[in-house]
Amino acid sequence: MSEYAVVNPATGETLATYPTLTDEELQEKIGAADAAFRVWRDTPVAERAALLRRVAELHRERRDELARIIVREVGKTTEAALGEVDFAADITEFYADNAERITADQPLDILGDGTAVVRKAPIGVLLGIMPWNFPYYQVARFSAPNLAIGNTILLKHAPQCPESSAAIEQMYADAGLPEGSYVNLYATNDQAATVIADRRVQGVSVTGSERAGAAVAELAGRHLKKVALELGGSDPFIVLSTTDLDATVTAAVDGRLDNNGQSCNAPKRFIVADELYDDFLEKFTRAMSSSKVGDPFAEDTILGPLSSVAAAERLQEQIDTAVAQGARLVAGGTRDGAFFAPTVLTDVTPEMDVYREELFGPAGVVYRVAGEEEAVHLANDTSFGLGSYVFTTDPKQADRVADAIDAGMVYVNCVLADSPELPFGGVKRSGTSREMGLLAADEFVNKKLVRVAG
Repeated sequence: MSEYAVVNPATGETLATYPTLTDEELQEKIGAADAAFRVWRDTPVAERAALLRRVAELHRERRDELARIIVREVGKTTEAALGEVDFAADITEFYADNAERITADQPLDILGDGTAVVRKAPIGVLLGIMPWNFPYYQVARFSAPNLAIGNTILLKHAPQCPESSAAIEQMYADAGLPEGSYVNLYATNDQAATVIADRRVQGVSVTGSERAGAAVAELAGRHLKKVALELGGSDPFIVLSTTDLDATVTAAVDGRLDNNGQSCNAPKRFIVADELYDDFLEKFTRAMSSSKVGDPFAEDTILGPLSSVAAAERLQEQIDTAVAQGARLVAGGTRDGAFFAPTVLTDVTPEMDVYREELFGPAGVVYRVAGEEEAVHLANDTSFGLGSYVFTTDPKQADRVADAIDAGMVYVNCVLADSPELPFGGVKRSGTSREMGLLAADEFVNKKLVRVAG
């Protein structure tokens, strides 16, 4: 029986299935990663960097085919899929370029005679448990910094991403990394638990839902393993002032519909000052409703299907419940198979379920507020704390609001501004760690003190 299959969400057609590992095969793969660590950790940093740079090059050389794979697997539009491949290449190249920097000794000023440094060393085999929404990007931001450090990777991808996960493993092999440095696992959840418990595995990184993160963190804690969590978000998009409302609305729609509305750090709650609310709502609704829904392979498609029929059904249930509880459905709210119409809700109150939930799809809630203080309160009135967006013409106000928001990231007057050098992560129930940027290289590393007497 296989849990891994390519099911085209646009058509519902099962295109391929892949067998899950036997328990014996799983043990062999863990052993291969452990053996590779003994070699990889002692490989000169410059050589590790050169091999990672080749992985980035292979992303670019195989760009079109890699993109086609994830259009089939998860319904991304072709433009979005190509952009994701490019971003994964850029992230991998960033860590190749900075490998020497992130592994360099850090001298310390000491109170006595002699010297002291913090020397960074890899810790061993790591397990990555990755989601379906960004099959290449999510993997790159976990694997690239850790391979640069000298750790080795076991990667359990989402069951609907078997082709992309195999393609990633093939690129690492073709780039010339030692066998076992990067290992793809078609593993069950029970087998993933076995991996976490294995004494040869030193840490686990999870990107996914709160439920998945909590389950993995509990298991990792039981076995005293380091865990990094990147979980959900319900990011606020605060509009306090603007000299170009059309541009602000375009940013709001672009952010909300990115990846067919299935990005953890997409704006989902649109918090608008009273004097701008009516115009914003009218323009936002019109732009959302006019976004072309269709075949993800078609060049003019803005919004493809959700990742699966089940995902669309979950979103439909959330929207229907919101309306039943008194929310106003301004646009959308309907689905056709895995396709979901761009949806706008208003009049949402704290008593409604949707006030506390993450809407993972092309749906946004628009709120009216009196001003800055109420906007910040509403933005923070959530269990999530991933990203946030602030639109204002007042730099001092932007700085105040950025300080006041409880989130791991604040973007001022911009969306879709992620970049390899910028750390990504959240607080509260959105996670416990940072990926990308130089901070990512500190998650799974032994910061070893070396103190030498004078």
